[in-house]
Amino acid sequence: MTAYPERQVARAAGWSRRTGAFSAVLLLTAWIGHHYGLVETGGFLWVLALVALLALLALLFSGFALARLWNHGAIGGRDLSVGALLAVLVLVPYGVAGYGIATYPPLRDISTDLDNPPRLDDSSRTTGMNVLAPLTPGEERLQAQIYPLVTGHRYDLPLDETLAAVHTVLDRRGWTVVGDTAEPQEGQNETTITVLATSFVLELPVDVAIRVTTDGETTLVDMRSASRYGRHDLGDNAERIIAFLAELDQEVSAQIGTTAAQ
Repeated sequence: MTAYPERQVARAAGWSRRTGAFSAVLLLTAWIGHHYGLVETGGFLWVLALVALLALLALLFSGFALARLWNHGAIGGRDLSVGALLAVLVLVPYGVAGYGIATYPPLRDISTDLDNPPRLDDSSRTTGMNVLAPLTPGEERLQAQIYPLVTGHRYDLPLDETLAAVHTVLDRRGWTVVGDTAEPQEGQNETTITVLATSFVLELPVDVAIRVTTDGETTLVDMRSASRYGRHDLGDNAERIIAFLAELDQEVSAQIGTTAAQ
């Protein structure tokens, strides 16, 4: 009777599956905790770095296991496949972020008015957050070149009606108004609303200022959006301003239409 040698088990395959599964569970748990305010943003960012490291480690274990399977006919193909698949899924958002870094300019503070941007209060920014500072001439040229649609919008409405439209859009988006929310006094031709928004997917905090200025029979709305974390906003701030002002255009059009009908 012919004796067949017992096939060895590739231990790295098991480690790949366990590490990949742990990275996926850790990512989901951290995101849920941050979403509901149970995990502070600084800790959340450190967890994201750890998750990426674990996913890469799972891929490394998969490579070792695959080499054992190929050269020695070891057992563990299912485990290394599961581990590699989980690691790739976990790393997809990081790949998207990497593509954004390579595609979008390295900006984190965007304004419709580069000469006199709406004022943001930096008192709520702590150590570890981005410092609010004037844009350099190079950053201004870069924003103007890459984001030509980031401009202020003018409306044929008085100040109070434009403010009402702004608050309607803010409520619809669920942004939190911070600071002084008092209505402008009689004779005042400018007011600024500061709000706290969040970035897409990761929901990182972003400071937003919306300045409404009256000029005769019209009002001008300028916006500024500045990320609290990260050296690169991946185009998030410009997209936020463009989308908000587009929605405000629709709200103002609806108000003007309603007024004309009455």
